[in-house]
Amino acid sequence: MIIAIAGASGFVGRALTAHLLGGGHDVVALGRSVDSISTDARAIAVDVGDEGATSNALVGVEAAYYLVHSMAAGGGFREVDLRLATAFGRAAAQAGVGRIIYVGALGDAPSSAHLASRHEVGSALAAAGVAVIELRAAVVFGAGSISFEMLRYLTERLPAMVCPRWVRTRIQPIALVDLLAYLDQSLHVAPGIYEIGGADVTTYREMISAYARVRGLRRRRIIDIPWLTPHLSSYWVDLVTPVDRSVSHALIESLVTEVVVVDPEPARRAFSVTPMVVERALAAALDDQDEEVTRSLFARRNGLVDGVYSVAVDVSVPPETEDVLVRDLGTIGGRLSWYGAAPGWMARLVLGRLAGENLRRRRPAAVVPGALVDWWRIARVGSGELVLRSVGWFPGDAWLGYRAGHGALHQVAAFRPRGIPGFLYWKLLAPVHRVAFDRMARRRVSRASGPF
Repeated sequence: MIIAIAGASGFVGRALTAHLLGGGHDVVALGRSVDSISTDARAIAVDVGDEGATSNALVGVEAAYYLVHSMAAGGGFREVDLRLATAFGRAAAQAGVGRIIYVGALGDAPSSAHLASRHEVGSALAAAGVAVIELRAAVVFGAGSISFEMLRYLTERLPAMVCPRWVRTRIQPIALVDLLAYLDQSLHVAPGIYEIGGADVTTYREMISAYARVRGLRRRRIIDIPWLTPHLSSYWVDLVTPVDRSVSHALIESLVTEVVVVDPEPARRAFSVTPMVVERALAAALDDQDEEVTRSLFARRNGLVDGVYSVAVDVSVPPETEDVLVRDLGTIGGRLSWYGAAPGWMARLVLGRLAGENLRRRRPAAVVPGALVDWWRIARVGSGELVLRSVGWFPGDAWLGYRAGHGALHQVAAFRPRGIPGFLYWKLLAPVHRVAFDRMARRRVSRASGPF
Protein backbone atom coordinates (compact mmCIF):
# COMPACT_ATOMS: atom_id res chain seq x y z
CA MET A 1 0.00 0.00 0.00
CA ILE A 2 0.95 3.64 -0.33
CA ILE A 3 0.86 4.90 3.25
CA ALA A 4 1.51 8.34 4.71
CA ILE A 5 2.76 8.97 8.23
CA ALA A 6 2.19 12.45 9.66
CA GLY A 7 4.65 12.91 12.51
CA ALA A 8 7.13 10.43 11.02
CA SER A 9 10.07 12.02 12.84
CA GLY A 10 8.62 11.34 16.28
CA PHE A 11 9.20 8.38 18.59
CA VAL A 12 6.37 6.19 17.28
CA GLY A 13 6.65 7.62 13.77
CA ARG A 14 10.26 6.53 13.29
CA ALA A 15 9.52 3.02 14.52
CA LEU A 16 6.38 2.75 12.40
CA THR A 17 8.22 3.96 9.30
CA ALA A 18 10.81 1.20 9.69
CA HIS A 19 8.10 -1.38 10.44
CA LEU A 20 6.01 -0.54 7.36
CA LEU A 21 9.04 -0.35 5.07
CA GLY A 22 10.00 -3.80 6.34
CA GLY A 23 6.53 -4.98 5.36
CA GLY A 24 7.01 -3.84 1.77
CA HIS A 25 4.82 -0.73 1.89
CA ASP A 26 5.56 2.53 0.08
CA VAL A 27 5.86 5.07 2.90
CA VAL A 28 5.35 8.81 2.48
CA ALA A 29 6.86 10.41 5.59
CA LEU A 30 5.43 13.82 6.48
CA GLY A 31 6.88 16.25 9.00
CA ARG A 32 8.21 19.75 9.50
CA SER A 33 11.70 18.29 9.74
CA VAL A 34 12.48 15.16 7.73
CA ASP A 35 16.24 14.97 8.32
CA SER A 36 15.92 12.06 10.78
CA ILE A 37 13.53 10.03 8.61
CA SER A 38 14.69 6.82 6.92
CA THR A 39 16.12 7.41 3.48
CA ASP A 40 14.03 4.47 2.23
CA ALA A 41 10.85 6.49 2.79
CA ARG A 42 9.62 9.28 0.50
CA ALA A 43 10.07 12.22 2.87
CA ILE A 44 8.08 15.41 2.36
CA ALA A 45 8.64 18.46 4.56
CA VAL A 46 5.19 19.88 5.23
CA ASP A 47 3.28 21.62 8.01
CA VAL A 48 0.10 19.57 8.48
CA GLY A 49 -1.68 22.79 9.38
CA ASP A 50 -1.24 23.88 5.76
CA GLU A 51 -4.30 22.23 4.28
CA GLY A 52 -3.37 22.76 0.64
CA ALA A 53 0.22 21.55 0.93
CA THR A 54 -0.85 18.54 2.98
CA SER A 55 -3.55 17.62 0.47
CA ASN A 56 -0.98 17.69 -2.34
CA ALA A 57 1.36 15.48 -0.30
CA LEU A 58 -1.45 12.95 0.29
CA VAL A 59 -2.44 12.49 -3.36
CA GLY A 60 -2.40 8.77 -4.16
CA VAL A 61 -2.14 7.76 -0.50
CA GLU A 62 -4.45 4.92 0.53
CA ALA A 63 -4.11 5.22 4.31
CA ALA A 64 -2.59 7.87 6.58
CA TYR A 65 -1.31 7.59 10.12
CA TYR A 66 -1.70 10.69 12.26
CA LEU A 67 0.95 10.78 15.03
CA VAL A 68 1.16 14.53 15.59
CA HIS A 69 0.99 16.28 18.96
CA SER A 70 1.97 19.78 20.04
CA MET A 71 2.72 19.45 23.75
CA ALA A 72 6.19 20.87 23.18
CA ALA A 73 4.47 24.13 22.16
CA GLY A 74 3.58 24.79 25.81
CA GLY A 75 0.30 25.86 27.35
CA GLY A 76 -1.56 26.47 24.11
CA PHE A 77 -1.02 22.97 22.73
CA ARG A 78 -4.68 21.96 23.02
CA GLU A 79 -5.86 24.63 20.57
CA VAL A 80 -2.92 23.93 18.24
CA ASP A 81 -3.63 20.19 18.21
CA LEU A 82 -7.30 20.79 17.39
CA ARG A 83 -6.44 23.15 14.53
CA LEU A 84 -3.86 20.79 13.03
CA ALA A 85 -6.15 17.76 13.24
CA THR A 86 -9.02 19.65 11.61
CA ALA A 87 -6.76 20.75 8.74
CA PHE A 88 -5.33 17.25 8.28
CA GLY A 89 -8.77 15.64 8.18
CA ARG A 90 -9.90 18.06 5.47
CA ALA A 91 -6.68 17.57 3.50
CA ALA A 92 -7.09 13.78 3.66
CA ALA A 93 -10.68 14.06 2.42
CA GLN A 94 -9.65 16.30 -0.49
CA ALA A 95 -6.85 13.89 -1.47
CA GLY A 96 -9.17 10.86 -1.37
CA VAL A 97 -7.36 9.06 1.47
CA GLY A 98 -9.27 5.91 2.39
CA ARG A 99 -8.64 5.93 6.13
CA ILE A 100 -6.84 7.76 8.91
CA ILE A 101 -5.26 5.78 11.74
CA TYR A 102 -4.67 7.73 14.91
CA VAL A 103 -3.10 6.96 18.30
CA GLY A 104 -5.18 8.66 20.97
CA ALA A 105 -5.30 8.27 24.73
CA LEU A 106 -7.17 6.12 27.21
CA GLY A 107 -9.05 7.78 30.02
CA ASP A 108 -12.77 8.07 30.71
CA ALA A 109 -13.88 11.75 30.87
CA PRO A 110 -10.31 12.96 31.55
CA SER A 111 -9.78 16.16 33.51
CA SER A 112 -6.28 16.84 32.19
CA ALA A 113 -5.73 19.02 29.12
CA HIS A 114 -3.43 16.41 27.56
CA LEU A 115 -5.91 13.51 27.66
CA ALA A 116 -8.89 15.70 26.73
CA SER A 117 -6.94 17.00 23.75
CA ARG A 118 -6.21 13.47 22.56
CA HIS A 119 -9.94 12.73 22.48
CA GLU A 120 -10.71 16.00 20.70
CA VAL A 121 -8.15 15.26 18.00
CA GLY A 122 -9.84 11.96 17.17
CA SER A 123 -13.18 13.71 16.68
CA ALA A 124 -11.59 16.49 14.60
CA LEU A 125 -9.93 14.00 12.25
CA ALA A 126 -13.25 12.27 11.60
CA ALA A 127 -15.21 15.50 11.06
CA ALA A 128 -14.31 15.74 7.36
CA GLY A 129 -15.82 12.32 6.61
CA VAL A 130 -12.72 10.13 6.24
CA ALA A 131 -12.95 6.77 8.04
CA VAL A 132 -10.93 6.92 11.26
CA ILE A 133 -9.43 4.08 13.30
CA GLU A 134 -8.63 5.55 16.72
CA LEU A 135 -6.39 3.46 18.95
CA ARG A 136 -6.62 4.68 22.52
CA ALA A 137 -3.52 3.75 24.51
CA ALA A 138 -1.68 4.74 27.68
CA VAL A 139 2.09 4.86 28.25
CA VAL A 140 4.18 3.31 25.47
CA PHE A 141 7.32 1.46 26.57
CA GLY A 142 10.16 2.23 24.20
CA ALA A 143 13.41 4.19 24.28
CA GLY A 144 12.59 7.75 23.23
CA SER A 145 9.06 7.78 24.62
CA ILE A 146 8.86 10.70 27.10
CA SER A 147 6.91 8.54 29.56
CA PHE A 148 9.48 5.75 29.35
CA GLU A 149 12.39 8.18 29.67
CA MET A 150 10.85 9.72 32.81
CA LEU A 151 10.54 6.22 34.28
CA ARG A 152 14.09 5.37 33.25
CA TYR A 153 15.78 8.44 34.73
CA LEU A 154 13.78 8.44 37.97
CA THR A 155 14.54 4.77 38.62
CA GLU A 156 18.16 4.82 37.48
CA ARG A 157 19.15 7.97 39.35
CA LEU A 158 17.14 7.75 42.60
CA PRO A 159 17.58 4.78 44.96
CA ALA A 160 14.92 6.43 47.13
CA MET A 161 12.30 8.99 46.18
CA VAL A 162 9.43 11.02 47.57
CA CYS A 163 6.40 10.68 45.30
CA PRO A 164 2.95 12.30 45.03
CA ARG A 165 -0.33 10.42 45.04
CA TRP A 166 -0.30 9.93 41.26
CA VAL A 167 2.21 7.09 41.62
CA ARG A 168 -0.76 4.95 42.74
CA THR A 169 -3.04 5.86 39.81
CA ARG A 170 -3.88 2.79 37.73
CA ILE A 171 -2.32 2.66 34.28
CA GLN A 172 -2.16 0.05 31.50
CA PRO A 173 1.10 0.56 29.56
CA ILE A 174 1.79 -1.06 26.21
CA ALA A 175 5.03 -2.22 24.58
CA LEU A 176 6.09 -0.39 21.42
CA VAL A 177 6.24 -3.67 19.51
CA ASP A 178 2.62 -4.40 20.45
CA LEU A 179 1.52 -0.90 19.46
CA LEU A 180 3.21 -1.37 16.07
CA ALA A 181 1.27 -4.62 15.60
CA TYR A 182 -2.01 -2.82 16.32
CA LEU A 183 -1.07 -0.01 13.95
CA ASP A 184 -0.18 -2.47 11.20
CA GLN A 185 -3.44 -4.42 11.55
CA SER A 186 -5.40 -1.13 11.63
CA LEU A 187 -4.92 -0.98 7.86
CA HIS A 188 -7.62 -3.64 7.55
CA VAL A 189 -10.00 -3.38 10.54
CA ALA A 190 -13.37 -1.63 10.58
CA PRO A 191 -13.35 2.09 11.48
CA GLY A 192 -14.03 2.91 15.11
CA ILE A 193 -12.50 3.53 18.52
CA TYR A 194 -10.43 0.70 19.99
CA GLU A 195 -9.02 0.68 23.52
CA ILE A 196 -5.67 -1.12 23.63
CA GLY A 197 -3.19 -1.83 26.39
CA GLY A 198 -0.63 -4.27 27.70
CA ALA A 199 -1.42 -7.45 29.61
CA ASP A 200 -1.05 -5.77 33.03
CA VAL A 201 -2.90 -3.01 34.82
CA THR A 202 -0.32 -1.43 37.11
CA THR A 203 0.72 1.86 38.73
CA TYR A 204 3.69 4.17 38.28
CA ARG A 205 4.96 2.98 41.67
CA GLU A 206 4.86 -0.63 40.50
CA MET A 207 6.47 0.29 37.17
CA ILE A 208 9.42 1.85 39.02
CA SER A 209 9.91 -1.41 40.92
CA ALA A 210 9.52 -3.47 37.74
CA TYR A 211 12.09 -1.37 35.88
CA ALA A 212 14.55 -1.78 38.77
CA ARG A 213 14.16 -5.57 38.63
CA VAL A 214 14.58 -5.73 34.85
CA ARG A 215 17.65 -3.48 34.96
CA GLY A 216 19.25 -5.39 37.83
CA LEU A 217 19.06 -2.47 40.27
CA ARG A 218 18.48 -2.63 43.98
CA ARG A 219 14.93 -2.22 45.22
CA ARG A 220 13.84 1.43 45.03
CA ARG A 221 12.33 2.93 48.17
CA ILE A 222 9.28 5.09 47.52
CA ILE A 223 7.70 7.36 50.12
CA ASP A 224 4.21 8.65 49.28
CA ILE A 225 3.36 12.27 50.07
CA PRO A 226 -0.40 12.59 49.33
CA TRP A 227 -0.46 16.41 49.40
CA LEU A 228 2.33 16.76 46.82
CA THR A 229 0.36 17.93 43.75
CA PRO A 230 1.18 16.97 40.15
CA HIS A 231 2.19 20.59 39.48
CA LEU A 232 4.70 20.62 42.33
CA SER A 233 5.98 17.16 41.50
CA SER A 234 6.70 18.26 37.91
CA TYR A 235 9.45 20.55 39.23
CA TRP A 236 10.91 17.64 41.16
CA VAL A 237 10.94 15.59 37.93
CA ASP A 238 12.72 18.50 36.20
CA LEU A 239 15.61 18.21 38.66
CA VAL A 240 16.13 14.51 37.98
CA THR A 241 15.22 13.93 34.36
CA PRO A 242 16.57 15.73 31.26
CA VAL A 243 13.36 15.23 29.24
CA ASP A 244 11.46 18.07 27.53
CA ARG A 245 9.80 20.01 30.37
CA SER A 246 6.82 21.28 28.40
CA VAL A 247 5.94 17.71 27.46
CA SER A 248 6.69 16.11 30.83
CA HIS A 249 4.62 18.71 32.69
CA ALA A 250 1.59 18.00 30.50
CA LEU A 251 2.02 14.27 31.01
CA ILE A 252 2.37 14.58 34.78
CA GLU A 253 -0.81 16.65 34.99
CA SER A 254 -2.62 13.76 33.29
CA LEU A 255 -1.38 11.15 35.78
CA VAL A 256 -4.27 11.84 38.15
CA THR A 257 -6.59 10.13 35.60
CA GLU A 258 -6.76 6.35 35.36
CA VAL A 259 -5.77 5.22 31.87
CA VAL A 260 -6.93 1.61 31.58
CA VAL A 261 -8.91 -0.33 29.03
CA VAL A 262 -12.58 -0.25 30.02
CA ASP A 263 -14.05 -2.13 27.04
CA PRO A 264 -11.50 -4.63 25.64
CA GLU A 265 -13.92 -6.62 23.45
CA PRO A 266 -13.84 -4.49 20.25
CA ALA A 267 -10.04 -4.73 20.09
CA ARG A 268 -10.05 -8.45 20.92
CA ARG A 269 -12.48 -9.16 18.09
CA ALA A 270 -10.72 -6.97 15.52
CA PHE A 271 -7.02 -7.61 16.24
CA SER A 272 -4.83 -10.68 16.68
CA VAL A 273 -2.35 -9.16 19.14
CA THR A 274 -1.31 -10.80 22.41
CA PRO A 275 0.14 -7.94 24.50
CA MET A 276 3.19 -8.32 26.72
CA VAL A 277 3.25 -8.12 30.52
CA VAL A 278 4.97 -5.08 32.05
CA GLU A 279 8.36 -6.61 32.83
CA ARG A 280 8.64 -8.21 29.39
CA ALA A 281 7.68 -4.91 27.76
CA LEU A 282 10.35 -3.05 29.74
CA ALA A 283 12.97 -5.65 28.84
CA ALA A 284 11.94 -5.43 25.17
CA ALA A 285 12.34 -1.64 25.24
CA LEU A 286 15.89 -1.95 26.58
CA ASP A 287 16.75 -4.77 24.15
CA ASP A 288 15.43 -2.75 21.22
CA GLN A 289 17.58 0.20 22.28
CA ASP A 290 20.60 -2.11 22.55
CA GLU A 291 20.10 -3.18 18.95
CA GLU A 292 19.43 0.38 17.79
CA VAL A 293 22.64 1.73 19.36
CA THR A 294 24.64 -1.09 17.76
CA ARG A 295 23.03 -0.39 14.38
CA SER A 296 23.32 3.41 14.44
CA LEU A 297 26.49 3.87 16.51
CA PHE A 298 28.38 5.82 13.85
CA ALA A 299 25.52 8.30 13.46
CA ARG A 300 25.66 9.28 17.15
CA ARG A 301 27.23 12.53 18.28
CA ASN A 302 28.48 13.91 21.59
CA GLY A 303 25.96 14.13 24.40
CA LEU A 304 23.08 12.32 26.10
CA VAL A 305 20.15 10.93 24.08
CA ASP A 306 17.53 8.59 25.58
CA GLY A 307 19.73 7.51 28.47
CA VAL A 308 22.85 6.87 26.37
CA TYR A 309 25.96 9.07 26.49
CA SER A 310 28.10 9.24 23.34
CA VAL A 311 31.52 10.65 22.48
CA ALA A 312 32.65 10.85 18.84
CA VAL A 313 36.21 11.52 17.65
CA ASP A 314 37.42 12.02 14.08
CA VAL A 315 41.07 11.81 13.03
CA SER A 316 42.47 12.39 9.56
CA VAL A 317 44.15 9.39 7.93
CA PRO A 318 46.88 9.69 5.24
CA PRO A 319 45.67 7.92 2.06
CA GLU A 320 48.66 5.58 2.03
CA THR A 321 47.86 4.21 5.50
CA GLU A 322 44.10 3.71 5.17
CA ASP A 323 44.32 0.07 4.03
CA VAL A 324 46.79 -0.70 6.81
CA LEU A 325 44.43 0.88 9.35
CA VAL A 326 41.56 -1.30 8.14
CA ARG A 327 43.70 -4.44 8.46
CA ASP A 328 44.82 -3.38 11.93
CA LEU A 329 41.22 -3.48 13.14
CA GLY A 330 41.40 -7.24 12.66
CA THR A 331 44.30 -7.61 15.11
CA ILE A 332 42.29 -6.57 18.19
CA GLY A 333 42.61 -8.58 21.36
CA GLY A 334 45.01 -9.47 24.13
CA ARG A 335 46.97 -6.20 24.31
CA LEU A 336 46.07 -2.96 26.04
CA SER A 337 48.49 -1.17 23.73
CA TRP A 338 46.16 -1.89 20.80
CA TYR A 339 43.57 0.51 22.18
CA GLY A 340 45.91 3.33 23.12
CA ALA A 341 45.78 5.07 26.51
CA ALA A 342 46.99 1.76 28.01
CA PRO A 343 47.46 3.14 31.57
CA GLY A 344 43.85 4.28 31.56
CA TRP A 345 42.63 0.85 30.50
CA MET A 346 44.77 -0.79 33.17
CA ALA A 347 43.22 1.49 35.78
CA ARG A 348 39.80 0.58 34.40
CA LEU A 349 40.53 -3.15 34.83
CA VAL A 350 41.69 -2.60 38.41
CA LEU A 351 38.55 -0.58 39.19
CA GLY A 352 36.46 -3.37 37.72
CA ARG A 353 38.16 -6.01 39.83
CA LEU A 354 37.41 -3.98 42.96
CA ALA A 355 33.75 -3.84 41.89
CA GLY A 356 33.57 -7.58 41.28
CA GLU A 357 34.12 -7.69 37.52
CA ASN A 358 36.04 -10.55 35.96
CA LEU A 359 37.37 -8.83 32.87
CA ARG A 360 40.33 -10.40 31.12
CA ARG A 361 42.31 -9.98 27.97
CA ARG A 362 41.66 -12.49 25.21
CA ARG A 363 42.06 -12.78 21.46
CA PRO A 364 39.38 -14.31 19.24
CA ALA A 365 40.05 -17.10 16.78
CA ALA A 366 38.49 -14.85 14.16
CA VAL A 367 37.13 -11.31 14.21
CA VAL A 368 33.52 -12.20 13.43
CA PRO A 369 30.16 -11.15 14.92
CA GLY A 370 29.52 -12.83 18.26
CA ALA A 371 33.18 -13.56 19.03
CA LEU A 372 34.54 -12.56 22.44
CA VAL A 373 37.55 -10.26 22.46
CA ASP A 374 38.95 -8.86 25.71
CA TRP A 375 35.95 -7.49 27.63
CA TRP A 376 33.82 -7.09 24.52
CA ARG A 377 31.64 -9.08 22.21
CA ILE A 378 31.98 -8.23 18.52
CA ALA A 379 28.61 -6.80 17.53
CA ARG A 380 29.32 -5.77 13.93
CA VAL A 381 32.11 -6.23 11.42
CA GLY A 382 32.17 -4.70 7.96
CA SER A 383 34.48 -3.21 5.40
CA GLY A 384 36.55 -0.82 7.50
CA GLU A 385 34.12 -1.12 10.43
CA LEU A 386 34.27 -2.74 13.84
CA VAL A 387 31.64 -2.37 16.59
CA LEU A 388 32.21 -3.80 20.06
CA ARG A 389 29.63 -4.33 22.84
CA SER A 390 30.74 -4.64 26.46
CA VAL A 391 30.40 -7.91 28.39
CA GLY A 392 30.10 -8.00 32.18
CA TRP A 393 30.64 -4.31 32.94
CA PHE A 394 29.39 -3.32 36.40
CA PRO A 395 28.52 0.36 35.68
CA GLY A 396 26.38 -0.27 32.60
CA ASP A 397 26.47 -1.10 28.91
CA ALA A 398 29.19 0.20 26.60
CA TRP A 399 29.84 0.29 22.87
CA LEU A 400 33.04 1.14 21.03
CA GLY A 401 33.12 1.52 17.26
CA TYR A 402 35.71 2.26 14.59
CA ARG A 403 35.01 3.20 10.97
CA ALA A 404 37.89 3.87 8.59
CA GLY A 405 37.51 5.34 5.13
CA HIS A 406 37.38 8.49 3.01
CA GLY A 407 40.54 9.85 4.59
CA ALA A 408 39.40 9.66 8.22
CA LEU A 409 38.95 7.40 11.22
CA HIS A 410 35.60 7.86 12.95
CA GLN A 411 35.58 6.49 16.50
CA VAL A 412 32.44 6.47 18.67
CA ALA A 413 32.08 5.39 22.28
CA ALA A 414 28.62 5.04 23.84
CA PHE A 415 27.59 4.22 27.41
CA ARG A 416 24.23 3.43 29.00
CA PRO A 417 24.62 3.78 32.80
CA ARG A 418 23.12 1.29 35.21
CA GLY A 419 21.91 3.01 38.37
CA ILE A 420 23.80 5.50 40.50
CA PRO A 421 27.20 3.71 40.14
CA GLY A 422 26.98 3.94 36.36
CA PHE A 423 25.90 7.59 36.43
CA LEU A 424 28.78 8.53 38.76
CA TYR A 425 31.24 6.43 36.77
CA TRP A 426 30.50 8.39 33.61
CA LYS A 427 30.26 11.83 35.21
CA LEU A 428 33.38 11.53 37.37
CA LEU A 429 35.48 10.15 34.52
CA ALA A 430 34.19 12.61 31.90
CA PRO A 431 37.44 14.67 31.90
CA VAL A 432 39.48 11.47 31.58
CA HIS A 433 37.26 10.17 28.78
CA ARG A 434 37.72 13.33 26.72
CA VAL A 435 41.49 12.86 26.74
CA ALA A 436 41.52 9.04 26.56
CA PHE A 437 39.12 8.71 23.63
CA ASP A 438 41.11 11.22 21.60
CA ARG A 439 44.36 9.36 22.32
CA MET A 440 42.73 6.05 21.44
CA ALA A 441 41.67 7.31 18.02
CA ARG A 442 45.10 8.78 17.34
CA ARG A 443 46.71 5.52 18.45
CA ARG A 444 44.75 3.66 15.80
CA VAL A 445 46.13 5.97 13.12
CA SER A 446 49.71 5.96 14.48
CA ARG A 447 49.78 2.15 14.49
CA ALA A 448 48.85 2.18 10.82
CA SER A 449 51.58 4.71 10.07
CA GLY A 450 54.43 2.63 11.45
CA PRO A 451 55.49 -0.96 12.11
CA PHE A 452 53.52 -3.02 14.62
